[in-house]
Amino acid sequence: MILPSDNWCTQRYFMQKFDNQGTTVSVPDYQRAFVEDIELPQVISKVGSVLTSMGYSLKDAEQEIKSLNVKQVEDNALSSKTSGAMIAETPLDVLKRRMKSDIVIQLWWNFTKDPAGKIVSFTLEAFDAYTNKRIATSTGNSKPTTAAIPVALETAVKENVKEFDKQLDKWYADQKKNGREIALTVRCWDNWENDLETEYDGEELTDCIQQWMRENTVNASFNLSDGTESFAQFEQVRIPLKDDKERAMDARVFATALRKHLAKPPYNITSKVVIRGLGEAILILGEK
Repeated sequence: MILPSDNWCTQRYFMQKFDNQGTTVSVPDYQRAFVEDIELPQVISKVGSVLTSMGYSLKDAEQEIKSLNVKQVEDNALSSKTSGAMIAETPLDVLKRRMKSDIVIQLWWNFTKDPAGKIVSFTLEAFDAYTNKRIATSTGNSKPTTAAIPVALETAVKENVKEFDKQLDKWYADQKKNGREIALTVRCWDNWENDLETEYDGEELTDCIQQWMRENTVNASFNLSDGTESFAQFEQVRIPLKDDKERAMDARVFATALRKHLAKPPYNITSKVVIRGLGEAILILGEK
């Protein structure tokens, strides 16, 4: 999926305000950008054709965005059935989750005048949709030209895309060998009578969860980066690309497996899985 970069959207005032649990943040308004900007659809099409010719499978961001109504509160938040507690998602998180896109490619471009024509500059960056980590980047300039900007940009990308392709190949190889990286947080509803220090068969619940993580992550790869009696933050969690039934795995599937494990004896814990995008899941213990 190719999208205009945040910087490009800011420069052209295609931004919108978003209430993230009481904090106002600005996020790109992709829907308005595709509708109002004349260059954007042509540029995305030209750059997309370059990547498609190299064997990449791209989803049409414009068509997917048209199907989203990011202004609805229910699309930006999930809530507890019992207490109404809410965990918000940004419009971009909603977009990535619905499109099930492993990689988001952001494109920035601009042009400067030259006596021989115009020079088009670009930056192409690929991000892991699960972790938001930058996994590949390419930048370059076109030669002075009189061609239209989308055409000049297509030529510039072709001339500078080899290193970008190598970086993505390296990322794919790492995913295949070491698993997909996600983040998992375990929390407790404040009305639950137990917590993560409650003991089951002589072991605290946090230790029991860590043992399950060792058995179900690739090479037992994860970090318990923070935790108290009421929450545990697991980062750099490496999960298999597919489950035992050869179905693609993401953070929700992995967290759901843990939820089902904790629902069995000796735990018998009712819990709820909520997600933020593809790569982050929150398991809340105590009720649905």
